[in-house]
Amino acid sequence: MTTASPDLDLPCPVAPAGDAGAHGAGELPAAAPGTLLAARRPFGAIDRGTWDALAAASPWATPFARWGVHRAWWDAYGANAHEQTLVVTDPAAADPGAPVAIVPLMHRHEVEPDDAILRTCLRGDQRLPFTPVAPTAKAVFFGASYHADYATLLARPGDLPAVAAALADALGSPDCAVDPDHPAPWDVIDLRRLRCGDPAADALSAAFGARAGAGWTVVREQEEVCPVITFEPGTDFDGFLGTLGKKERHEIRRKLRRAEAAGDVRLARSTDPVADLDAFVDLHQRRWGERGLFPATPGGDQSRTFFRRLLELLADDGTVQLHFTTVAGRRVAAGIWFEDATAWYLYNAGVDPDARELSPGVLMSAKAIEGAIEAGRRRFDYLRGDEPYKYEWGAVDEAIQRLLVVRTGEA
Repeated sequence: MTTASPDLDLPCPVAPAGDAGAHGAGELPAAAPGTLLAARRPFGAIDRGTWDALAAASPWATPFARWGVHRAWWDAYGANAHEQTLVVTDPAAADPGAPVAIVPLMHRHEVEPDDAILRTCLRGDQRLPFTPVAPTAKAVFFGASYHADYATLLARPGDLPAVAAALADALGSPDCAVDPDHPAPWDVIDLRRLRCGDPAADALSAAFGARAGAGWTVVREQEEVCPVITFEPGTDFDGFLGTLGKKERHEIRRKLRRAEAAGDVRLARSTDPVADLDAFVDLHQRRWGERGLFPATPGGDQSRTFFRRLLELLADDGTVQLHFTTVAGRRVAAGIWFEDATAWYLYNAGVDPDARELSPGVLMSAKAIEGAIEAGRRRFDYLRGDEPYKYEWGAVDEAIQRLLVVRTGEA
């Protein structure tokens, strides 16, 4: 039996990356449950093109599903977790070794006993009832879960039931559940960041739930929210402002006029984001200090590596972008975005606290939202966290889910 949280009734997006046919879902018949096999394969042995093609085949995949994000994560945080990527294949296919799906996984203890310096924790909305897991538990997570805001199975929509069944079979087998270098079997499968509405969550819940009477307990619950702005078709920035409340609209326009009186206000995409990363880090740290991502610690060094590798691997095609908001040529804010065909995703930002009279955070949101509209995107996604400023722009919560499988040991 799978238990579910009632909080999953928040509004969900509909087919955010287009219809299934646009991603090749109708080109081949769907695989039947029980016909596919999942086996461990080293991340480095999986071709980047194959990985990204499977991500593109899933309408619910976001830029966080891209090979480059996972490569950057392992390059930065490989000391914090252990690989457990699974490749799903069809033994009856003409090429039985060709991936039908990829399930990016890693395993670690919820808190590793020897990583006091590099310790990382998965943030969740602590106001929600959340099933606890012992810090000593060996847990299987989606790959890059600690720093990816969304996760899913990389597979064609029609194959999701068969892929989820193959995953459950593999994780239930001794060959896959036990890492030769870490011989204890997993205690929990702790899959986070599944988007509200993603059919992969339903497929996984059904596949794991089918084993609930054989020593597994399955819990499905809301993990956090992602506030998202959805634009009306054909709107421009002024039209968008007109959809906001009178008070919010007045304050935004007042702050924009005040900044424009000080000089030209621009949002400029960096043409050399790797070289400009230090400037982003400086603005981020000036805003957040020791609470930020880049303190002078080993963990801060890992964050720098992660962001640098993201820009090295994904900036050329625009998947990851670094933007600076300027007033009269002065950089007052910086933001790192992900972008796909439907949305801009604000991943992280920093502002100059000495420019507070110019409201740099408001300027950056205004120019970013205007840029997303002009680029023809339907959504502006603030990603995880319910900070009040996001709702001033009309953002609406969309849930992300957690699917927790606990090994009870009762056959």
